[in-house]
Amino acid sequence: MSKISRRTFNKKLTQGMAGTALLSGMPLACGMGAEQSDKKLGIALVGLGSYSSGQLAPGLVDAEHCYLAGIVTGTPSKASQWMKQYNIPKENVYNYENFDTIATNDAIDIVYVVLPNSMHAEFCIRAAKAGKHVICEKPMAVSVAECDAIIEACEEAGVKLSVGYRMQSDPYTNEIKRLVKDKVYGSIQYVSSDAGYISRGNPGQWRLNYALSGGGALMNMGVYSIQSNIYGTGMNPISVSAQEFSTRPDYFKDTDESITAQMEFPNGVVGHMFTSHNANANRLFCSFERGWAELNPCHNYGPLNGRTSDGKEISFPHKSQQMLQMDDFAKHIKTGSTNFAPGEMGKRDMIIVEAIYRSIKEGGKTIPLDLGTMGIVS
Repeated sequence: MSKISRRTFNKKLTQGMAGTALLSGMPLACGMGAEQSDKKLGIALVGLGSYSSGQLAPGLVDAEHCYLAGIVTGTPSKASQWMKQYNIPKENVYNYENFDTIATNDAIDIVYVVLPNSMHAEFCIRAAKAGKHVICEKPMAVSVAECDAIIEACEEAGVKLSVGYRMQSDPYTNEIKRLVKDKVYGSIQYVSSDAGYISRGNPGQWRLNYALSGGGALMNMGVYSIQSNIYGTGMNPISVSAQEFSTRPDYFKDTDESITAQMEFPNGVVGHMFTSHNANANRLFCSFERGWAELNPCHNYGPLNGRTSDGKEISFPHKSQQMLQMDDFAKHIKTGSTNFAPGEMGKRDMIIVEAIYRSIKEGGKTIPLDLGTMGIVS
């Protein structure tokens, strides 16, 4: 698959075209120095699209362990707006060409890559070589090989790596994990997760461009379904089979519209997932020996809602999932606390994604999965 530079992306996207060049910058390695547990860590957001502006930046305003220290954008007008809105000094503003000089900026400890999927590997690797800890927005990359390259780069640079799995820091997710682990309603027997929305409007958006996204609904909302099937069982799947459906081929010309998949887990546990860019779906259902638990809605930014078969409500005060996610990673860097979404988790999920696409290509064939050595469950 060809890679697309951010410069080309900015130039071509409005024309509905995709570039093909991968930037080949050679960033300098740089150590961060000693971490102090009471210090707020500075985060630079790479890419100022709707997720950064609507979720990440507001989350950083209220975060306890980190703050918005810098930005990376190819749009000068955005840079000016963000500098004014978030009081970002000029020396902490970068573009995609001078990004590697971030290595000398001690105010920035973490780089959060929020670019189209096909650009994740390049900028995560460049950030690691610049000596910065890395958060990579989900999905981690467009292939398992790219996941490996990101992990290797971070290990070689001695920096921490996390994937932008906001649900891993959400209290609703962790309550489901507790019910599964403690067997409150007995052992899990079946899990089902649906995640999707109806895509309308611009058919030239990058999520519908395979060269930029690496796939459609599965590479977007489908990752949530995969994740919740896993934490809803407390196990990694041992096989998967899948089917793809298209009802709007005129609109979804380049990427998958809707996908269903069946997962087999150890001990005969069965999982089902559905994801779509043409159906609203937002639910997790876990069936146990002596009852059930449900989150509905489950995957959105909240507030979420849940219930159990014995009439109990699953409810928590609403907090920004993105704030919780970034604070958790900052605490991990500062204190060595748990990294709830390490790079290995992103790689595991991409292994499953590739198996799902392979199953579809081979007519729904069951594809065995060997995830026992991954060391990551939920």
